[in-house]
Order: sequence, then structure tokens, then C-alpha cells
Amino acid sequence: MTSDDEFTSRLIGFDLSEKEAQLYLHLLKYGPKSPSPLAKSLKTYREDVHRTLTSLIEKGMVRPSLDAPTIYAAVDLDTALEAALKKHESELREMEARKRELQQLSQQQQFRPFGEVATFKILKTMKELLAVSAPVIDEMQKEWLMVTPAYLSVIASRFGVIDAASEFIKRGGKVRVIIDISHQYIEPVREMIAIGEEVRHVDQHGITFTVYDRRISISTINREVEGFSLEAPICALWTDDPAYAEYLASTFEMLWAQAVPAEERIRELLEQAPPQT
Repeated sequence: MTSDDEFTSRLIGFDLSEKEAQLYLHLLKYGPKSPSPLAKSLKTYREDVHRTLTSLIEKGMVRPSLDAPTIYAAVDLDTALEAALKKHESELREMEARKRELQQLSQQQQFRPFGEVATFKILKTMKELLAVSAPVIDEMQKEWLMVTPAYLSVIASRFGVIDAASEFIKRGGKVRVIIDISHQYIEPVREMIAIGEEVRHVDQHGITFTVYDRRISISTINREVEGFSLEAPICALWTDDPAYAEYLASTFEMLWAQAVPAEERIRELLEQAPPQT
């Protein structure tokens, strides 16, 4: 590599194109020139020289004369490189500011890591459902949404779901439940309210699902659970697909807006005559 080639290579490292580096070096070596002699010396077109000169002027490495015809001179090397460094420092500060802005915006989004694929699996027993729910409940930070038939409140109490909800609320979490409240299930619902759950009533809604922090969800495919044992057969879909969780959360909000506060429903039931046995 000749000394000129090596010098040009180093200039390219300061964000110059090869043509810019060659033209700037030529002006440094041979002094100020007009475009036509430059084009002849560099064996290129005059228009090409004009474009390169314009770019070098913008970068602070070439200075045009004020008289006509215009003569172009290279800014001394130290001044030119200092200008290039300051430009990069300014750009770096701008990029750092944009980085911080993007980091702040990303906290408001729910991004899925590159290459991560949503998982879907069928749960076949109450034991499986509780097994996959426990670690998710422990990791929850914000919100737990449930739409459930009243009889499942008995299962929730029996297998520790009520206790888990209580701990989550103590950690600052929020639990909202939509349930079909009847005389038979007033006490389990009161237990839910007592620990801080927000509960509302919808008549015989026929829907069962739960959403954890709007990112993981479980929705039952068949509504009725036969018996209250761990081996009781169920058919439920578990997924960590946030899009599906958001869909269920939207459904929940629609039902929540239509639902009646649990206290109001319980007061209505107590005012009625007890059901015939």
C-alpha cells in the first residue's frame, strides 16, 4: 500500500467516501484548485467533482473562495479531523437520547423476544391446571382477571387459589372476578371480597377463563367440572400468547361493564325468599 493509499484509507475511517478522501488529499498535496483541473487530475467528470466538493464543504473539510471562478481549498488536517470528531460526538449524543426514548417507550409495549414462539397446550385434569397456574401466579405483578361459574369458587377455596389471590393482592396486585352468584355460593363470594378481590355478577354467563398480567391465559373448553378432586377431568387451553390474552382481557372488560357489583347481587338474593329445596 502506497502512502497515499494509506492516508486515504485513514480518511475513510472518518466517515469519508473514497472519492471524498482522494479529492481532499489532492487539495492538501497540490493546493487550491477549481473543479475543471480537479476533474482532469482525478480522471473523473466535472459534475462528479462538484458533488464531492459539496459534500466535503458540508463536512467542514473544504472551503470555497468568495471570488469567481470559485477556487476550493482543503481545510488544514487538524481542523478538519476535529470537525469530523465533533460531528460524530453530536450524532452519538443524539443516538443516546433516541436510545433512552426507545427504552422508555418499550416499557409501555409488550414485545416478544426474537424467535420466541407462543405455546399452546391442553390441560386435561384439575391437577394439571393448578400445576401450571401456581408459578404464573407467583410471577404476576399487576392484574389477575377471572370469569368463572360460581361452583369453581369452591374449588378455588379448597385448592389454595383464594390464598394465592390474597398474597398477590398483598404484593400490590389487582384481582377482578366475574361470577354468576346464587344463594348456594354467597359465602365463597364473600370470602373473595374479604381478601380484597373485586367481584361482579353476571347471570349464567357460560364463560370460563383467566388472564394473568394480560400475557398468559387459560380458557376452559368444557364448562362443567365433574367433582372437586385433583383428578377431575377438564378440558382447558393454556397459552402464553399475549395477543390471545389481550383478546380475552378485552372480552372481560366488556362483561365487566355490564356486570352487577357482587354486594348488590348478594343483597338482592338475601331479600328474596330462600330457594325451594
